Amino acid sequence: MSIVHVTDCFLPRLGGIEVQVAGLAREQASRGEDVHVVTATRLASAGDGYSVHRVAVRLPWDLPVHPRAGSHLDRVFAGLAPSVVHAHVGAISPFAWSGVRSAMRLGLPVVVVVHSLWDPVVQRCYRALDRFASWSSAPVAVAAVSSAAADRVRAVAPGVPVRVVPNGIEPRRWRGVPAQRPDDAVHVVSVGRLAARKEPMALLRALRAVRADVPLRATLAGAGPELAVLRRYVRRHDLGWVSLPGRLDRRGVGRLLAGADVFVNAASQEAFGLAALEARTAGVPVVARPGTGVADFVRDGVEGLLTDDLAGAITRLANDREERLRIAAHNRTTEPTHCTWPRVLEALRECSARV
Repeated sequence: MSIVHVTDCFLPRLGGIEVQVAGLAREQASRGEDVHVVTATRLASAGDGYSVHRVAVRLPWDLPVHPRAGSHLDRVFAGLAPSVVHAHVGAISPFAWSGVRSAMRLGLPVVVVVHSLWDPVVQRCYRALDRFASWSSAPVAVAAVSSAAADRVRAVAPGVPVRVVPNGIEPRRWRGVPAQRPDDAVHVVSVGRLAARKEPMALLRALRAVRADVPLRATLAGAGPELAVLRRYVRRHDLGWVSLPGRLDRRGVGRLLAGADVFVNAASQEAFGLAALEARTAGVPVVARPGTGVADFVRDGVEGLLTDDLAGAITRLANDREERLRIAAHNRTTEPTHCTWPRVLEALRECSARV
C-alpha cells in the first residue's frame, strides 16, 4: 500500500502535527508500507524509512506556504499514485487543504485528520469556507486526534461523521526507572512548544504562587517565541528554582520525566497533548485543563487532575504525597492502549476504507 501524508509543517519544526506525522510515517514504513511525506517546510528533515518531498519556497520566517501548491502537488501525486492521501490540518492549513483539493482532482481517496481545537473564530472561517467550497460534503473521511477536537469539527459540520484517531505512542519507550532525587522538593515539569497558545506564562505564575507556601522546583522544557519572555520573568522575580533548559531530545525528555513528581499541561486549547501522554505513560501524575484532548487519557482523580485551577491542583498533589504516589503507581501499571501504534494505525486504516 502506498500512503502520502500532506502537512504544512514538518520536522525539525517542533509541534504536535510534526511529531505525530513523523511517527505515523515511521511506523507505517516499518510495517512494509510505501510511505511519503509531502510538506511546505523548506528545511524539512529526511525521513526515517520513508521519503520526504519538499514543495517549498523561501519566504520570510520560513512560512510553510506555497503560492502555487496545487500544480506542484498534482505532479507529485500523479507520480506517486498513492493508495490514499492523509491530509493533516491544524487551525488554518492552506498547504494541507491544497493537498485535499489536488487528491480529489486526481480521484484519490483522502482522509483529513484535524490536529487542533477549532476555536470560535476558526469555526466561523470554516463555516464561511463551506458555503463557497462545500468541503463538508466532499467525498473524504474526516478524523480528529481527540474527542474534544472532534466535537469542534462536528459543531461546524453537523452532518459529517468524525472519527477519533489519537496520537500514537510506544509505551515501552517511556517506562523507565525513577531517577535519584537531588533534594526532597516536589519536582513539577512541563514539556512542549513555548508559544503563547500553550500558556506557559500562566503555568509560571501558578508555580510562583504555589512556591510561596510549598517547597518545590520546576522545569519547563521546550523552545519557542515565549522562551525569552519566560527567562526575563524568572530573572525579574528571582525564581532560581525554575529551570528553562530549552528544547530536549527524546532521551532528554525521558530523563526529565523519570525525575518528575507532577506534569502540567497549562493549555486551555490543547487538541491532544502528546507530552502529557508520555508523562502519564512514564508514571507521572498529570495536571491539565478539562475539556481538552488530555481528557481522553487522563481522568480526574485517576491519572491526574483536570481543573482550571492549576495552582490549586499543583498544591494539592505537592502536599498530598499519598495521592501523588497512588496516581503514579496507577499510571506506571496501566497502559493507554487506545493510543498505542497498532490501535492508531488500525483506526486510520478504517478511515481509509470508508473512502
